[in-house]
Amino acid sequence: MASSRKSRLVNLPERVAAQIAPLLPAHSTILVGLSGGVDSVVLLHLLDKLSARFSWQISALHVHHGISPNADKWSDFCSDLCASLHISLHIERVDITPLRELGIEAAARKLRHAAFARQPCDFVAVAHHADDQAETLLLQLLRGAGVRGASAMPLSLPKQPQMSGLSDSIALVRPLLHCSRREILEYASAHQLHWIEDESNADDNYPRNFLRHRVLPLLGERFPAYRDTLTRSARHFAEATMLLDELARQDGAGKIDGETIAAETLRSLDPARAKNLLRYFLHGIGAPMPQLVQLDDMLNQLCNARQDAAVCVNYSGWQVRRYQGRVYALPAMEDFDRNLMLTWHGEAELEWPALHTRLLFQHDHRPGISSAKLQLAPVTLRLRQGGETLRSHPNAATRTLKNLLQEQHVTPWHRDRMPLLYCGEKLVCVPGVAIASEYLAGGHESAIAVVLQGH
Repeated sequence: MASSRKSRLVNLPERVAAQIAPLLPAHSTILVGLSGGVDSVVLLHLLDKLSARFSWQISALHVHHGISPNADKWSDFCSDLCASLHISLHIERVDITPLRELGIEAAARKLRHAAFARQPCDFVAVAHHADDQAETLLLQLLRGAGVRGASAMPLSLPKQPQMSGLSDSIALVRPLLHCSRREILEYASAHQLHWIEDESNADDNYPRNFLRHRVLPLLGERFPAYRDTLTRSARHFAEATMLLDELARQDGAGKIDGETIAAETLRSLDPARAKNLLRYFLHGIGAPMPQLVQLDDMLNQLCNARQDAAVCVNYSGWQVRRYQGRVYALPAMEDFDRNLMLTWHGEAELEWPALHTRLLFQHDHRPGISSAKLQLAPVTLRLRQGGETLRSHPNAATRTLKNLLQEQHVTPWHRDRMPLLYCGEKLVCVPGVAIASEYLAGGHESAIAVVLQGH
């Protein structure tokens, strides 16, 4: 027995290397998510040992959530650990208060992913292991998840933000996914590693802790190999997800355009395939998966509401809308100050809170606004009040702003949030829509283009 245990410990680095070396090219920069718990400490230790062999550059990130009264001690521990290993550590403090409606665990996870995405690296390594995999699968099934949710966690996730929640230049890898919690603890003990214990891990009020401390030990008495069998089931679900995605790609071929999909396509399919396509579309743009009741209601409104109805279905902080036969999904839009007015003093960028985006002022772009004419009066940015008009060409008729916005297919929920550029009391420009003809730069005149970032 002792010989078997020793063999597992000796082989653990080699098993991890065999799993992840094909995924991580030489000279890759790998950022380790370091909480200070035993899992992440072992992961850091293992990758540090392997880094010289594979020419990996290892760094670490500790996210200070501020939830526990011991949070400062944890960050100090991580600092000391990384200093002892000569590994660069970045500590990022986050505030979960604005996201508390998601639940503490979900809010903390969202903020961690956002922190990972801001770091300059090729890969993010996290310390999920086989026991986490089993717990995740059971939790998903108990929540009534579909096959995508039940496929649990893969060894790695490619550079796709809709899958990993990270940026489009960072991939996620889980080097310990084939290791059990017991193996990790034995490795830590054998190498005399130190770690911290999060007091919340003992709180059975959290569903994951309830499974970990009460359900899984009992399950292990009757089904000792449950980790392997549940992992195998997760792989089956993952394969089923791939097949359903392929069906959705066929059903949606030519009908999905960027972040919209044709409502008629959903209407033409039988309910099961329509729901599969809608799930595929939502997943592809990074939207959360709706519950079954929400999905049924969403599909019913998108397909059956009268043609001129303003369809808007709210769920999980997102909105699904329909406009001119297209289905849109976007984060729910917050209220905004309808008296918003900003003065432009020549900045290259300005925040535009009504759309949670920025305005870029680009010099010497054509067509553009005459820089000289903008000097004639104060330049302000305002919101639509109603009744605005603009003539976009010297020989054209004066048009209402409402007509121009409709003509440019600006969606109704964006129209009242669009920035309008004024010089004095004269409407000069609606970014991305039109420039007043009398303010157009001519010839070699210096010009400024106003661009709404992301639109």
